[in-house]
Amino acid sequence: MNLLKNIFKGDKVIWMIFLFLCLISIVEVFSAAATLTYKSGDHWAPITQHSAILMVGALLVVLMHNIPYKWFQVFPLFTYPVSVVLLVVVVALGLATGDRVNGAARWMTFMGFQFQPSELAKMAVVIATAFILSKRQDENGANPKAFKYIMILTGIVLLLIAPENLSTALLLFTVVCMMMFIGRVAFKKLFGMLGILALVGAIGVGTLAVIPAKTWSEIPGLHRAVTWRNRIVGFTDKEEVPAAKFDIDKDAQVAHARIAVASSNLLGVGPGNSVQRDFLSQAFSDFIFAIVVEEMGLVGGFFVVFLYICLLVRAGRIAQKCDRTFPAFLVMGIALLLVSQALLNMMVAVGLFPVTGQPLPLISKGGTSTIINCVYIGMILSVSRYTAHLEELKEHDAKLQLEIIHTADSEAQAGVEPTSKALNSDATFEDEEDENSD
Repeated sequence: MNLLKNIFKGDKVIWMIFLFLCLISIVEVFSAAATLTYKSGDHWAPITQHSAILMVGALLVVLMHNIPYKWFQVFPLFTYPVSVVLLVVVVALGLATGDRVNGAARWMTFMGFQFQPSELAKMAVVIATAFILSKRQDENGANPKAFKYIMILTGIVLLLIAPENLSTALLLFTVVCMMMFIGRVAFKKLFGMLGILALVGAIGVGTLAVIPAKTWSEIPGLHRAVTWRNRIVGFTDKEEVPAAKFDIDKDAQVAHARIAVASSNLLGVGPGNSVQRDFLSQAFSDFIFAIVVEEMGLVGGFFVVFLYICLLVRAGRIAQKCDRTFPAFLVMGIALLLVSQALLNMMVAVGLFPVTGQPLPLISKGGTSTIINCVYIGMILSVSRYTAHLEELKEHDAKLQLEIIHTADSEAQAGVEPTSKALNSDATFEDEEDENSD
């Protein structure tokens, strides 16, 4: 028991959430990876690989939560420039060779392993934002320079990510804005920037609709614009189509995901019994929540949502206990990133948001995303260890104060008792003298 306590330190609720998400991931990826099994011919290969990645991730959680949170401040010094260089390389290779996965240049191969630089860039930006906000705080909120520095660092990364992965860029930008709101950046700057970006976004969507798809495909760096337009049109076009004329192959991913959700009931069809996994090419990744609902029912779906909500709430409580701003901003930034990505993935699966390529954190099958998400959990646990130490110091100070008060009272009482005894003895002595005189 003591050995487990020494290994699994930090907030116990965060550990339980991490454990449940990993268990759900193993079960659902094993079920949802039927297409990969068919292609490889090896029934155990997909889940073996995924389980190995989760084991590496668990080791990273243990490693990271033993590192004092102060060391996380230096991470952006090397992760940010490295991620920027890797993003430039990925974009350049995509333009030069046309080598893309699912129509996008987001991955690079290193020693036989696929690596996604945008995941490292997201971590660098979140930590850098927390650091800048913590160092630029004054009585009236965040210093105006904090907004400028954060926008420069974030803007560079967003410009490199957006052409190949617009949803990730928008997600990261949203999280940074929420962090600045929590970090007390002036409302005037925040809402002014959001108003300008909303106008630019509206013009961009209108431009997408007007310019022909063939023109977009010929513009370097904007070949994904056709996909963006098709997804927006497909989501906003709500024309009722009779069942007999419905073309399920027109947008197979969305159609089969909705069938998976609609065919579930309170408890689902049971783990391993999914039907739609055979028709969803990304059942183990982007649409895994649809498989979770199909197999585990509404109860299982709500339980997954509940886990992410608990993660956000628990992170908020840990942040409240911090006596310094950097760990508080760091924990909230990480929690907002994980929960926002989970929310986006689940909304896509149930048809509430246009299709994006966002995996479900700690549940979807993945390499880079799973490893980085485990590092995030380790960072949260590291800060929770710090807050637990603060609580112990407060309890120790409170006990020490009580002991001091108790000691002072005892000394005061000890000072009174000899005096009373002396008075009593004098009285007795006087009485004896009176008796002798008589």
